[in-house]
Amino acid sequence: MQPEEIINNIYCIPVPLPGNPLKEINSYFIRDPECSLLIDTGFRHSACKEALMAGLSMLGAKPGSFDIFLTHVHADHSGLAAEIIGTERKIYISEIDCALMDMLPIPGAHRGEDRWVWKKERDIRSGMPVEMIDDMEKFNPALKFAPLGGAQYTAVKDGAVFNVGGYALKCIQTPGHSPGHICLWDEASGLIFTGDHVLFDITPNITAWPAVEDSLGDYLDSLQLVRKLPVKKALPGHRNPGVFHERIDQLIEHHDRRLAEVWDIVNKHPGLTAYDIAGKMQWKIRAANWNEFPASQKIFAVGEGLAHLNYLRLRGKIRREIDGNVYRFYKENDS
Repeated sequence: MQPEEIINNIYCIPVPLPGNPLKEINSYFIRDPECSLLIDTGFRHSACKEALMAGLSMLGAKPGSFDIFLTHVHADHSGLAAEIIGTERKIYISEIDCALMDMLPIPGAHRGEDRWVWKKERDIRSGMPVEMIDDMEKFNPALKFAPLGGAQYTAVKDGAVFNVGGYALKCIQTPGHSPGHICLWDEASGLIFTGDHVLFDITPNITAWPAVEDSLGDYLDSLQLVRKLPVKKALPGHRNPGVFHERIDQLIEHHDRRLAEVWDIVNKHPGLTAYDIAGKMQWKIRAANWNEFPASQKIFAVGEGLAHLNYLRLRGKIRREIDGNVYRFYKENDS
């Protein structure tokens, strides 16, 4: 598929994500005679690399002629960066997500391995079956196609500005989908690259993260932050663009409904684990029931359920108690 010119000097390169329900990622290339900028890359997978390099070739972009900006740490956005950057060019990522990438800076080892150790402990505490956790460690594309160690990343701060292709792209810290997620905002044109902060055809997954107390609270706050911007055009990390401010209102309403749903489940079924609670939540997926959910989607569902449980717990609506190796959740006023 050929790159599409969105507006002057900005092109979208669709990169397939094999076996992933997201289907593809939108990688954006901003042409500049001095140094161009590529925003997000796709998995470290041969099909992703082939499509991305073909798109760059059609645009006349060779490794070494562009820097890379990663909106966040997830492998579908960061996986290929180290392989295509070329020499003497930089890979930019937020300070917070850079720390997640560099948890285990050993050449040849998957970056962020400590993050996956934490995640396994989280999933055990959630009541997820151990055999499911072990299977996901073997087949999880976020691990299998993640960046390898050895690459150098340049951490950027909230408010940093990239002047490229005639645009002044300001970094806006938008935590939630990842702890250090960044959107890029050009005030003059009203253009924003939203990464996975605002998606239009699907709802961004908000999950629990290490060293983050309230992922959902962070996400809702940063939605309100970017809602104040006079955005005219939003370019998302996946699928199609849409009406920016309207979509933010829809996302906030979605999470309000989710919070009410989770509270109702805890109220009616005290003492459940996060895994059990996720099984009682409503999901838009082609499966007859929780037992038929694909294991990979159960992982996302449990993480999302946890984010909502933590939000309610931190605001005094529910409480959790340790029971052996798992947490169980109750209404705050239950004895």
